[in-house]
Amino acid sequence: MRTYNYLCVHGHFYQPARGNPVNNEIGEEADAAPFTNWNERVTAESYRPNALIGNFERMSFDVGEALMRWLQVHDLEVYQRIIQSNRTHLQQHGIGNALARPYYHVVLPLSRLRDKRTMLAWGKYTFQYRFGADPLGLWLPEMAFDMETLIAVRAAGFTYTILSQNQVHDRPEGGPYWVDLENGERIAVFIRNDDLSNDLSYNISSVGGAGQWARDILGSRRSQASRLTLLAVGGETFGHHHLGEEQFLRWLLQSEASRAGYKVVTLNEYLLENPPEESVQVKMFSSWSCLHGVSRWVTGCSCTPGDSTWKGALRRALDNLSGDLAELYQDAVRPYGINPWALRDGYIRVILNEMTASEYLSEMLPTLTSDSEKRILGLLQAQANLLRAYNSFTFFYEDLDRPESHYGVANAVYAIALAGEATGTDLGRRFRNELYLAYSGHSSMNGQQLYDQVTEEYLTLDDAAPELQAEG
Repeated sequence: MRTYNYLCVHGHFYQPARGNPVNNEIGEEADAAPFTNWNERVTAESYRPNALIGNFERMSFDVGEALMRWLQVHDLEVYQRIIQSNRTHLQQHGIGNALARPYYHVVLPLSRLRDKRTMLAWGKYTFQYRFGADPLGLWLPEMAFDMETLIAVRAAGFTYTILSQNQVHDRPEGGPYWVDLENGERIAVFIRNDDLSNDLSYNISSVGGAGQWARDILGSRRSQASRLTLLAVGGETFGHHHLGEEQFLRWLLQSEASRAGYKVVTLNEYLLENPPEESVQVKMFSSWSCLHGVSRWVTGCSCTPGDSTWKGALRRALDNLSGDLAELYQDAVRPYGINPWALRDGYIRVILNEMTASEYLSEMLPTLTSDSEKRILGLLQAQANLLRAYNSFTFFYEDLDRPESHYGVANAVYAIALAGEATGTDLGRRFRNELYLAYSGHSSMNGQQLYDQVTEEYLTLDDAAPELQAEG
């Protein structure tokens, strides 16, 4: 038997973007009582206790940008502790322990290549902005990928990502392994142990505590286990989904894993000392949260029972809107001889408030007239909001009439309003017409009704800040 095995726990911390896309306020959510909304509640139950007892310093983690932005405003102490945990790990191990993620929580294999590239560029820049370092690894939303996505991830400068066993042929675990890409390059992947990860996700409160679980489960499998055991779960497992179980994570990483014969590591730390040697074959268009690949976000699947055909109709309407908006945007930028998508990639500096929108365009396009500046800025912000409409939770549930889908459509409608103000072109008529086909049998709502509802409820341009910032 080897001297010891290695154990890494990765926490994926995320809250769905929702609320008002104009002012980015979540507002009140009655079912989160006694808290004002779910961000407040989950922070109190999970993010704050995990931060206070040092769990972020011991684990590998990623945090969604919408959540980070919210924490920075509403719980600065937790935000600062998360940032500091990466610095502490860097000081102790020579590398941080945080992973980057695409800026919006979008199922990338369903996106256009130019949108994949923007999401990765924005995600990487945001990581550098917040953590002050280059990211090594990337968390893919829903762990979903196709070959084009993996090639784009590698081209963006990321070294590795995380997959689940059900996404890899022959179900190896641990790693890192190489995945050979069609362009002759390769990317490293770590593979989580699905059974153990799911055991913690669903049963952590009934396993008898960290000590017993480490002895009975981790200890008993040491001789047969791969050198690295990776547990990758939603970070809210520790405290929100299972109240108080941030203490399980604390004791597991602090002492109990070691007693069971495991050395606790993070993925960045382990990769530096153990580069990949073998390659694995992966399953394209797969995800960690659904065995049906990415169907859940396109047409629906048996994981979302009932009629989910509204998802395909909504996605088609969004795709057509995206094409129409792209034409307006490219027409506006073309006279200035700059790549419009590179210009969009750099707009993250405005989104993060590093500079004003006017300052950004003055730097990138110094010969602009004031009218052209207004038009291009409006179209850039419209691009940002439309990209946000594709958030995975817009399509995740079985019913169209949910806050997450409302938020997705509201972002699209707001993008239409911004484009209309910038160019005088009405993109809304076609989009609203196509939404008629997005009918939900669960609530008897169709997309046209939702379009009208969110327009009335959220989208009055006079209420928007002069330079609205997008959020992940």
